Formats: sequence, structure tokens, C-alpha cells
Amino acid sequence: MVVAATTASPIKVGVITDQTGPLSFMGIANANVARMVVDEINARGGVLGRQVELYLEDSATTDSAAQAAATKLVRHDHVDVIFGGIYSSTRQAIKGPAVVDGKTLYIYPEQYEGQECDPLIFCTGPVPAQQIEPLFPWLMQQTGARTFYLPSADYIWPQVLNAKVREVVTANGGAIVGEEYFPLDHTDYRETVERIMSSGADVVFNTIVPPGLTPFLEQLHDAGFSSRGGHLVCTYFDENFLNLVPAEHVEGLYSCLDYYEDVSDPFSNAVLARYDELFPGSAKFTAGSACSGMYRGLRLWEAAVTEAGSLDQEAVIDALDHAKIPRGPGGPAEMVPGQHHVRMNMYIAQANNGVFKVVEDLGVIDPKESAVGREQEARAISA
Repeated sequence: MVVAATTASPIKVGVITDQTGPLSFMGIANANVARMVVDEINARGGVLGRQVELYLEDSATTDSAAQAAATKLVRHDHVDVIFGGIYSSTRQAIKGPAVVDGKTLYIYPEQYEGQECDPLIFCTGPVPAQQIEPLFPWLMQQTGARTFYLPSADYIWPQVLNAKVREVVTANGGAIVGEEYFPLDHTDYRETVERIMSSGADVVFNTIVPPGLTPFLEQLHDAGFSSRGGHLVCTYFDENFLNLVPAEHVEGLYSCLDYYEDVSDPFSNAVLARYDELFPGSAKFTAGSACSGMYRGLRLWEAAVTEAGSLDQEAVIDALDHAKIPRGPGGPAEMVPGQHHVRMNMYIAQANNGVFKVVEDLGVIDPKESAVGREQEARAISA
């Protein structure tokens, strides 16, 4: 019996991630997770009886490279779905050729500022309602902190996140005493650190990103911010970032993510052990680096395609809108119907001698994102 080539042909999954450049320590880990999950899917017979073929592209920590990679995946490789992107500007660079022009399903795995509301985009990392809203009231209650300084990279993620921080802090009786924005490649923060120290801020909420991150943390530490009792907060910080800096530069730092290595349920432990066996080295399986979001996204997509029974994009989107996975790194996860964002477990952790320790299990938290209209969704799919 001859099976038609179209029936047996592989399902094409495109992944765009920063395997070179300043974010390569994150992007390499993302690429590793994609390889691991796709290999596991194929070892169990694939999806709908078809193997999954991974098309892995390097966005090189530049938005132009991400845009070119998305164009290639859509126009040349004709992938069925695209995953990836770390910076929010990279998501926007991928969105143009992949979603706007290519009408291709796109799953973004990184924690970010929220507010993405495109019918063809699903987001599998935490958003401000899952990070800022629970973390800051807890921090203010636990430490008595009332004044906050916000040194920031100058792009959409820090700007939107800082607006949420201002809202939450002021609602809880605190004040923002400084807010500054810098180009991504800025490295001399001595004047900013002087202003932080003279402000008497209780908390520095950092959204500076690599390559500026390391010099900022060094300059803040050398000025004695932590030794005088100041608290450092960075919601994207994870075990990969701990590897970048001396432990004393981030001692006591608070973070809030959907997974840390200290989360010790059996399934999370098994995922981490499998990853470490396959990919020993410095590119760790972490949440801030979008590894948990990549894992979660691939598994939710797999569940949606299985439920849809085909790769028909409208059917897959309908299934993905309510897709669930009973187990994942950090716990189970499910799409909130209509929102294209994930309800998931969240944790507050603190750096202690170069290791993150979970100090508060926040339980399951909703993303509280805007609903994607069904009419808007239908127009995007049929366009």
C-alpha cells in the first residue's frame, strides 16, 4: 500500500532563538529545550503519526537577524508553527514576517510585559499580573520597603513593567524615587548609582539587560547598596543569570518566576535531570531564559494539534485556546480561554550564595490579559 507523501511528510516546527550574541547563554538553552522536546515527541511516534522536524534559526541577539529568520521559515521552509524570541523587540521583529505577512501561528515563550493580543500569537511565559502584582506587596510587607528606584533598558518591556510597578507600589503606600532609561549597550552606570545611593531607595528594581547588566550590578555592589540594607529585585533573574556575575553582586536578590531549580516536585526534577544529562554545561534549564516557556509552549501545541486531529490552523488555534498540560516544569499549566496566555504556578525566590532558594510558593496565578476577539481571530486566520 502506498501512502501519499503529504500524509507521511514531517510536521515543520520553526524555532528562532539567540544562539550567538549577548543573550546566547539564554538562546542556547532555548535551542536545547526545543531539541529535547522534539526528540521526545518523535521517540513516542510523533504527532498525528508524523515526525516533527525542527528548523532551528539563530537570531544572534539582533532584531534584524530574527526578522530574516522568520522570513526564511515562512517563505522558504513553510513551517507550520514558529516558536522563540527573548527580547520583546525580537518578538515584534518575528511578528512582522511570521504573523502579519505570513499568517503563521507564533508561540512566544519568554516572560514579558503582556498586552500582546494578536489572534495568531500565544504567549507561554509570565506577565506583570503574575510577577509584579504578587511580588511587590509581599516584598513591602516582608521587608518594610517603601521607596523604589527603577534603572531600566530603553524598550517596551521595562517601560510597561515599570508602569505596573508604579501602580502597585503607590497603591501599597510606597513611592518611586527614580526612574531612568538607557540604550541596551550602555555600560557606565556610575552617575546612576550615585543617584540611587543619594536617594536612599530601599529597593532597586532592575530591568537593565545584557550587555549592560553585569557592569551595572558590579557598580551598584561596589557602591555598597546591599551592604547598607538595600534590596535588589529583578524579575527575570534565574540560574543562568546567576552564572554571569559574582555571587556577592546579587546576594539577596529577589526574583519571581514560574520555575526555579529549587522547585522540587518529581516531574520538574525529572525534566531538569533529563536536560542536564543531554546538555551538560553553563546553558542551564531555567525560567527567566524562557526554557520553561519553550517546554510549556511545545507541549501545549502538541496537545492542541492532537485534539484538532490535523494541522488546519484554525482548528489548532481553537484547541490551543483551552489547551492544558497536567505536568510541566514548575507545575501544570493551561491556556486561559480567550486570552492566549497561560495560567501557571508562580514562585518568589532569593539568591543565597549563588543559588536561588524559593521563599514563597504563590500557587496558581492567572495572567489577567485582555481577551482576543473571535471576530478578530477569524479575520486573521482567513486573511
